[in-house]
Amino acid sequence: MKRQLIAAVGVAAMVVGLAACGSDAKKDGGDAKGGSSSAAAKNYSGKTLTVWLMDGSAPKGWTDSVKADFETAYPGAKVDFQIQKWNGIGAKVTAALSEGSVDVLEVGNTQTAGYAATGGLLDITKDKAALGGADWAANQNDSAILEGKQYAAPWFVTNRVVAYNKDLWAKAGLSAAPKTLEEFYADLEKLKATAGVTDPIYMPGQEWYTYFGLLTSEGGKLAKKEGDKWVGGLSSPEAQKAFETYKKLQGYSATGPKDKDEATPQQKDVFGKGDIGAIIGLGWELPKEEVLPASKIGFFPLPGKAADKSSGVFLGGSNLAIAQASKNTDMAKDFLKIALNDKNEGLVAAAGNVPNKAALNSQVTGDFAKAALPASANGAITPNTPNWANVENEPNPIKEFLTGALTGDYAAAAKKADDEIAKRLNQKQ
Repeated sequence: MKRQLIAAVGVAAMVVGLAACGSDAKKDGGDAKGGSSSAAAKNYSGKTLTVWLMDGSAPKGWTDSVKADFETAYPGAKVDFQIQKWNGIGAKVTAALSEGSVDVLEVGNTQTAGYAATGGLLDITKDKAALGGADWAANQNDSAILEGKQYAAPWFVTNRVVAYNKDLWAKAGLSAAPKTLEEFYADLEKLKATAGVTDPIYMPGQEWYTYFGLLTSEGGKLAKKEGDKWVGGLSSPEAQKAFETYKKLQGYSATGPKDKDEATPQQKDVFGKGDIGAIIGLGWELPKEEVLPASKIGFFPLPGKAADKSSGVFLGGSNLAIAQASKNTDMAKDFLKIALNDKNEGLVAAAGNVPNKAALNSQVTGDFAKAALPASANGAITPNTPNWANVENEPNPIKEFLTGALTGDYAAAAKKADDEIAKRLNQKQ
């Protein structure tokens, strides 16, 4: 899960210049922009559909099932899954979309708007219902929409949860997961007082994904559009409330540097030493088995203010899109119908991911994924604009805001960050 959740830093710059590359020619013997007819009327014999997936994303059972189902439904047709590495993928996708050398591709949910804005992805708005889109989770589908048009289908997401050291929690006499933030604070206090834990939670000052989730809980946004301009949202009352919670949590991290993020150092290495009560992180941010055995790690969603709703989260994940320049768009749409049906999407859930519809949540497996599931309903993505990657370029103004607010004046730090966010979001491509 690690790589597909990395934000699309620089994606906007990489995809700028990609020309809108479709044509009005007939594709697959049908209307390339409209819905597909029945499988019985289709003949894709002798055709191969090229599908790009990212390394570490798709469970093998899913690819095997989708390939078998599609090639059985359309005799003589072939699906060619090609696994791509994340290093340098932006430039490679840009070239492939321009050349029409890929038909269907996995794109990170923060990347989708960038590729759509430059004409690389097919508009599938009219096909949404046929693809099962009526049941897609709205907060996942937001990332697949740009200016009211559907350019991809949500595939899966995951999010951060609290991972805790069972031995330390048992030493502090803690057995049940906290249901509210107040209960969580009490548990952290008990870890300190009873078990002698210096860092009840390890949380560096620039962990902006956690702050994003708290901001979502308060109903705030990092930025919003007013008229035709973007404005930053960190000076809002909602953002300040979220920061109060963030600051209190970060205050339990005695050794967490206020001017670093969760990767400096990698928090899995810090947590793996065995003297940290908890971290807030993703599944790949856990120590290796030989460092801290999985049996010694427990999980729960970061609680909310009330017991019936956990805190919000940043939803990281992937969408499936069709290349605008594909010569097999009808075939690609029929592929998506099979790839995203309940049987195959259920396999994605069974591999430990949050599926694209709530009806499949019961099929989610794994302790981490089951802890991530409740919070996913309260999750969101970053502002859906092709320029969002500009904001995450270093120096990231959200990280600098958090450090500034933790060590100095909140209002000044928020205004400085809001001005920079607006400047970056309003840049012309």
